[in-house]
Amino acid sequence: MKKTGFMYDQGLLLHDTGSDHPESPERLLAVYSGIRSANFFRLLIPVDAQRIDFKWLETVHNPDYIYYFEEICLSGRTYLDSQDNRMCPDTFDATLLASGGVVNACRMVMEGLIDNAFCAVRPPGHHAGQNFAMGFCFFNHVAIAARYLQKAWGIERVGIVDFDVHHGNGTQRIFEEDPTVFYYSIHQHPTFSFPGTGREFEKGTGAGLGFTLNSPVLPGQSDQAYRRHFEKDLCPAFDSFKPQVILVSCGFDAHEDDDMSDMKVTTDGFSWMIRRICELAQRHGSGRLISVLEGGYCIRRLPELARNHVEILIGC
Repeated sequence: MKKTGFMYDQGLLLHDTGSDHPESPERLLAVYSGIRSANFFRLLIPVDAQRIDFKWLETVHNPDYIYYFEEICLSGRTYLDSQDNRMCPDTFDATLLASGGVVNACRMVMEGLIDNAFCAVRPPGHHAGQNFAMGFCFFNHVAIAARYLQKAWGIERVGIVDFDVHHGNGTQRIFEEDPTVFYYSIHQHPTFSFPGTGREFEKGTGAGLGFTLNSPVLPGQSDQAYRRHFEKDLCPAFDSFKPQVILVSCGFDAHEDDDMSDMKVTTDGFSWMIRRICELAQRHGSGRLISVLEGGYCIRRLPELARNHVEILIGC
């Protein structure tokens, strides 16, 4: 049985996107309810959300962008650059808490206080780039975590697995020239033309060529396609790269009941994916794995998806 950390904070609910926006506080409440009601909840080790130190933000995001985001938020504007990126006066602080909580989970893993963790955060992060917000995302939590692991703990090889139904264009762009971070994404393509990236020929550039790997999946596919791509693409790549820590951009929006995609992945399919990722983490990184919530918008399915995900982390 693993020592599994769980990061959740009510301050993340203060990010108010309005009643008509899919990235709502109800998402996080659904995730929390599924985990809180589980028999294993008492076994989880709490991970505190903390406002992230700006020095870690600036390893990924341009300082001008950080302060622009804060200024626009405090001005009372209801979105940043696009109506997709809805915000309220509490959004900047909530995003700092989310990034800080993920970094805190990484610290606890590296100190041996926990073996792995699930971070129930919002707003999500994998579409955010160095100097832009996009797709409900403002700070790229997983990218910040990767840089924190490298700079604070000397980790030489970080693996990122992104199974959100939308390609993590922000994460890919941040690391596309970097051979020390391997970014793997499996996603629907095309996905309502958003974000329009993540094709197979996108493999990184310069020194990072070969350290980006995309597995686009046509609409309507289910568990079998995801398993096939994991076995054909992800597993051989990580067996070669040998990541010392694995970060997971955990999006549940490829589920068959989620209206944000045309995919047909079942709850069992998601369970299989995290089990396979756990095996890779155990083989190459002593089980060190930090999973971070991204998408997933079917409120009635989120409790079971989150509960199964965390139960597998405990038992892997």
